[in-house]
Amino acid sequence: MSVVSYLRGLDPRLPRAVWVLELGGVVNSFGNGFVYPFLFIYLHNVRGFALGVSGLIVATNAGVALIAGTPGGAAADRLGAKRTLAASLALLAIAFALFPLVRSPWHAFALAALVGLANGVFWPSYHTLLAAITPAERRHAGYALQRVSMNLGFGIGGAAAGLIAASARPGTFTALFLIDAATYAAFLALLGAVRPGPQRAVAADAHDRDRKLGYAAILRDRVFLALLGLNIVFVTAGYAQLETLPVFAKDQADVSEGAIGLVFLVNSLVIVLAQLPLTKLVEGRRRMVMLALMTAVWAGAWLLVFGAGLWLSAAAAAAVIVVGGGVFAIGECLQGPTQQALIAELAPDHLRGRYMALSTSSWSIGWIAGPAAGAFVLQQEPLALWPAAAALCLAAGAGGLLLERRLPQTLRRTPSDVAVTMPPEPDPEAEAEALSVKVSG
Repeated sequence: MSVVSYLRGLDPRLPRAVWVLELGGVVNSFGNGFVYPFLFIYLHNVRGFALGVSGLIVATNAGVALIAGTPGGAAADRLGAKRTLAASLALLAIAFALFPLVRSPWHAFALAALVGLANGVFWPSYHTLLAAITPAERRHAGYALQRVSMNLGFGIGGAAAGLIAASARPGTFTALFLIDAATYAAFLALLGAVRPGPQRAVAADAHDRDRKLGYAAILRDRVFLALLGLNIVFVTAGYAQLETLPVFAKDQADVSEGAIGLVFLVNSLVIVLAQLPLTKLVEGRRRMVMLALMTAVWAGAWLLVFGAGLWLSAAAAAAVIVVGGGVFAIGECLQGPTQQALIAELAPDHLRGRYMALSTSSWSIGWIAGPAAGAFVLQQEPLALWPAAAALCLAAGAGGLLLERRLPQTLRRTPSDVAVTMPPEPDPEAEAEALSVKVSG
């Protein structure tokens, strides 16, 4: 196969509206990279707030987002995902444009709460809109492309902001916030070109009944709730430990700050480069097996970190941990086209906003629990964290394999162009019937 043919095979074959939305995602993530890595520095070093107060301000964003996600998902179902996404972008643009005016902690708390409210609405409506404009058989590619756009934009934004920000010159942070606000406004303008397609027809009585029940209707979907439980473990033992990795590497293995930054750079680059090839790889394969493989890859990454802290130090430890960050990214690429697309398929159209809201909440819970639990273990016994996290990852992967038998047969595999040529899974009843016919004949 020629290089050109291979590259053509990586084409995710998505509608124009998806590309426009993903372009908005790149712009949005670029702005996030401009601000989020430097927000703590702005509050503490520039405005002079105490470390504890600054930490509470940053935490306010996550706490309010967790609370706002539930009504945000309902709003996406009732008002439309595009409208609620537009409202969240407008709020984010206003909030970050006002951050340079912060002079007292209460100013920052109020704006952090506004950002949290907007973020709580943003993700359910974004994921719902992406599902609405993407054909069902290509949703895995759409969500994979979203992961590429997020990492690409955030990485470039963070690198560019690092060249601008200087604590001794508060005006540089004003520039960061205004640029971030402008990216939200740009995304809002791009959103005008996104045209959601028609939804599948739903029986009126079922639609009305489920809408009146709201989230209570989702509580009957035990498979979805089990998937959310697994995701909390994925985030707690996986993604969230990326936040504890820097302090472990610094204190336990004497890794420099520059090398720690390289870990996250390599992580982002691997995702950008490997996501589309790995998306092609998972097509036609069993989704829960891919998630189990993801947890095995993550366990391997955490054991590399454990080995670096146990046996190595300085440059040698840094090299192994950088490799671990790249290995972890491979696992992330397996999750991208698998889990979110499965959730989108499990959700009926008229409840998809609520499904996405609960999915977002499961991520938030993991991001809250993971760093807290990881920091506690690091304080007691630093080297115990990584084997424990690896074990939790593997346990969650095994749980996913057990959950597979409860998934609808049609959703067990990621869609593929060649799926129709694959041999169907054995059907014992059909085989027994065919055998009886053959014997009687």
